[in-house]
Amino acid sequence: MSDRILILDFGSQFTQLIARRVREAGVYCEMRPYTMGAAEIAAFAPNGIILSGGPASVTLDTSPRPDPAVFEAGVPVLGICYGQQAMCEMLGGEVESADHHEFGRAHVDVVEDCALLHDVWSIGGREQVWMSHGDRVTRLPDGFSVVASSEGAPFAATADDARKFYGVQFHPEVVHTPHGAALIKNFVRGVAGCAGTWTMAAFRERAIAAVRQQVGDGRVVCGLSGGVDSSVVAVLLHQAIGDQLTCVFVDNGLLRHGEADEVVRLFQEHYNIHLVHVDASDEFLGKLASVTDPEEKRRIIGATFIDVFDRAATEAGGAGFLAQGTLYPDVIESVSVAGPSAVIKSHHNVGGLPERMNLKLVEPVRELFKDEVRELGRELGLSEVFVARHPFPGPGLAIRIPGEVTKEKADVLRQADVIYLEEIRSAGLYDSIWQAFTVLLPVRTVGVMGDARTYDNVCALRAVTSTDGMTADFYHFDMEFLGRVANRIVNEVRGINRVVYDITSKPPGTIEWE
Repeated sequence: MSDRILILDFGSQFTQLIARRVREAGVYCEMRPYTMGAAEIAAFAPNGIILSGGPASVTLDTSPRPDPAVFEAGVPVLGICYGQQAMCEMLGGEVESADHHEFGRAHVDVVEDCALLHDVWSIGGREQVWMSHGDRVTRLPDGFSVVASSEGAPFAATADDARKFYGVQFHPEVVHTPHGAALIKNFVRGVAGCAGTWTMAAFRERAIAAVRQQVGDGRVVCGLSGGVDSSVVAVLLHQAIGDQLTCVFVDNGLLRHGEADEVVRLFQEHYNIHLVHVDASDEFLGKLASVTDPEEKRRIIGATFIDVFDRAATEAGGAGFLAQGTLYPDVIESVSVAGPSAVIKSHHNVGGLPERMNLKLVEPVRELFKDEVRELGRELGLSEVFVARHPFPGPGLAIRIPGEVTKEKADVLRQADVIYLEEIRSAGLYDSIWQAFTVLLPVRTVGVMGDARTYDNVCALRAVTSTDGMTADFYHFDMEFLGRVANRIVNEVRGINRVVYDITSKPPGTIEWE
């Protein structure tokens, strides 16, 4: 892998989006903390460096700075928001706290051309951008010129074409800057000279070769949940090492309708993967009895999964490696500028495996984002039923049943959920929605059905859209669709007499989905 971009993270909520935009331009990149030293930067050998935004103020002596080696590496540098300010201050410019803060949509006027803006923005044009800053550059270092400005940020975009150093006060990585992705592509492809050969076909071949080299003639055990990540990992490993792989599928009694049968049928019959199916639903539900705290439920499910998985893996025997579907966002969060997280995605992860298992980790998709894992799944020939399915957290229905979890509640929720998803698919909306699910609320209402008065549960419907996996808006169903779904659920699911639709949006920076 020759072409690569280094992104130094200063704590911005949007840093992952920078990486996404670079990958979308066909260029491999990695995020690292801003503390990365000169030797590490040299060893990484980037074609270009991007400095992210961040919450700190450059006007404070204690605020973070990149190693000066960034500007001595002989490669192009792009500073975004705080990154622009840090770069200008370190190279001899000045930054001050602004009297006029800018947060949200703004417009900049293009006053000069440069390699970063070339063929994307035109001189004299006005462009919409997304601002989020309190400080601003007030004097440029020698060699820099202003290429775009706004009322609140006179140096909204700056350039030193000779050294290939560029800075923008706005955030090109977010969708609210319409041509921002093109600017980032200009930087990595045009300015940094990357060829744009980062493809999933190339990744697949490299990942298979890496697994074979790491595992050798050893055996691997993989926890298969039926979700996108673990399914893709299982198929990739099977193509790499064949019968050296054993998958363990634990049914915790909190899965979607028909999911256990679907997983077993696909991986045992279609792929002929050695699959150990453990029905531990009674064990999970027994330990969840009377538990109402959501974090405690997660902890119990994670700990029980470890116990069940440990027993199954031991019975399978001989494995020296454990395969996990760790994704790049998990890696990023564990090495963020705030330090390793005490709990990372607590409702997805099992909380770590006991040392007694003594297994070495195999994490073949740890460099990928969620949508890239889906693309890899298609490259591997995995069924679209698994590749395109909506995210489903490890604790499953438990986090969609506020309060105590029982088999009866899970069965009611499953029935409502399958009706909801059936109607979404029938309407041709499934692929337009990031995630859709039902929630059994801890509320009961009085209603009249036929000639009888009922006192039953309320079911909430949720559906969100997302273009980046970081922000979300509720899906705008028409009332006819919602009426049809509500009517079916109330009529076909005993125990529910009212249906509501959740129209909550998720703000920038939120990456958990429940």
